[in-house]
Amino acid sequence: MVFGEENLAGANAVLSLLTDKIGAEFFDKAGPGLQIVANYAVGYDNIDVAEAARRKIFVTNTPGGFVEAVAEHTLALTLAVAKRLVEADKYMREGKFVCWQPDLMMGSQLYGKEFGVVGLGRIGSYAAKVAHFGFSMQILYYSHKPNMEVEAQMGGMFFDNLDDLLKRADVVSLHVPLNDETRHMIGAPQLSMMKKSAILINTARGAIADEAALVTALKEGWIAGAGMDVYEEEGKGSGVNPELLKLNNVVLTPHCASATLEARASMAEIAAQNIIDTLSGKKPRDLVNG
Repeated sequence: MVFGEENLAGANAVLSLLTDKIGAEFFDKAGPGLQIVANYAVGYDNIDVAEAARRKIFVTNTPGGFVEAVAEHTLALTLAVAKRLVEADKYMREGKFVCWQPDLMMGSQLYGKEFGVVGLGRIGSYAAKVAHFGFSMQILYYSHKPNMEVEAQMGGMFFDNLDDLLKRADVVSLHVPLNDETRHMIGAPQLSMMKKSAILINTARGAIADEAALVTALKEGWIAGAGMDVYEEEGKGSGVNPELLKLNNVVLTPHCASATLEARASMAEIAAQNIIDTLSGKKPRDLVNG
């Protein structure tokens, strides 16, 4: 916990991190006075929201705190994979560069390609905007319902069937929450139907993609590359599948997509305001279980 579980008993409010696992045992330790768990993250799969609701405990998140930061990181990973930036940097540092060669570090351009967004929430929408207006990319999106604003502003194409989007997109960027429906929604069957030139980007939650299947896909050339900021086994050992570390066609970052000074400050302010509102007898703005 932010303040240590040893100080949990009698707490009226808790500021939690996404690494904190919060359920019935946690609530028992806190006691009947706990009114709110304010999660310092947009995702809240670390919290038993149903149990909190049963005990009439508010659960809040920080949905608007780092939209731009994560969207920027999404495009940074996309560029890094497409342009082979990490490989190129390593090549230079190892002293291998002599002079320009026409086929040295051949990558791919984003201009005019198709950017597939899986989950068109705030982050997915902003990433689509950057891809479209920054790189003239055609926006494809998979969501529960069409988004008229995205279609009007960017000519976005709605897909209600994920397979159809995966078969067509040049970049597939994941922006869905982790739940029973989305866990391993990108597995071997899905990866095998993507273009061999396609790139997969995950800045959402690690378990949305089956990492073992992704390793196979990257090794065997089912897809061209991947950019990952989140991992299935975070919090366990190194947190990343060791096979991913051996591959040159994947760029890995340590769950830092939202790690900007601006985003962290905004997240703290949102979480604090949710706590203040709750303890003042008001309904918090960013409530996820009520």
